[in-house]
Amino acid sequence: MCFEAVARLGSFTRAAHELSITQSAASKQIRTLETLLGCSLFERHTRALKLNESGLRLFGELRPLLSRLQHTISRVRDDDERDAISVVCTHAVAQYWLLPRLADFIDRFPAVSIDVKSTNSINEKLCAEYAFGILYGEGEWKSLESAKLFPEIVYPVYSVSGYTKGIPGTLGELAQAPLIHLDSSEWDCLDWKDWFAQLSFDYTPTPSLIFNQTALVYEAAQRGLGIGLGWDFIVSPAIQAGTLSAIPDMSLITGRHDYLVHPRGKSLNVDEIRFRDWLIESV
Repeated sequence: MCFEAVARLGSFTRAAHELSITQSAASKQIRTLETLLGCSLFERHTRALKLNESGLRLFGELRPLLSRLQHTISRVRDDDERDAISVVCTHAVAQYWLLPRLADFIDRFPAVSIDVKSTNSINEKLCAEYAFGILYGEGEWKSLESAKLFPEIVYPVYSVSGYTKGIPGTLGELAQAPLIHLDSSEWDCLDWKDWFAQLSFDYTPTPSLIFNQTALVYEAAQRGLGIGLGWDFIVSPAIQAGTLSAIPDMSLITGRHDYLVHPRGKSLNVDEIRFRDWLIESV
């Protein structure tokens, strides 16, 4: 504001320079303000300006208002420039692994925004379009830097109260049990045939119940509809709570992991570094 600059600097010339206007424009704005108020605000001397009593009173009221306004403008500008940290992962990882942890991050860093996108069509190329991805695999991607989060451990699970069939004790008995199947043809995920094959058992699927999401397999197992493949990061809370049970000695550790990834060579900002370090430490 022209009045604040002239009052603070005591000169039309210096105020005009600070405001990037001409000296005559600054002088005209002050005369217009005095006309509107119906009183003079300055004592004009040959080489200097000095606030009179009215000017001092206006200046004293105006300065804290301008200070608060500037502070508000700065906060709005900072908020607008601060982008949310984008994270892409599968539906299951978002729902069962990342979401339960986010409350802790929000408590620690309430000013940081997180934008989670979930899709099972996740791959190296897609992850490169986000600040971070949680990607399943071997950990070696040309365009991505990676940090190991959790291993893939998969085992058969059933409802403690809802599953009424006999509990299989061998792979042969399991193959004959009512299995809940996962159709993972559109994404990189184990199904029953893959699981049995990694345990060197020749299994021919005869599915009667098929879902295309691990979360739906989990819910079906919870409801006692059969035995489902359970990923440890999804089912371990239910096992600890006593609603699901795992068949003993049938865990498959594939050697693959889920990794936190981000574009290789990308410089992380302060908030992104906080998120990365927090997520790795939370494992």
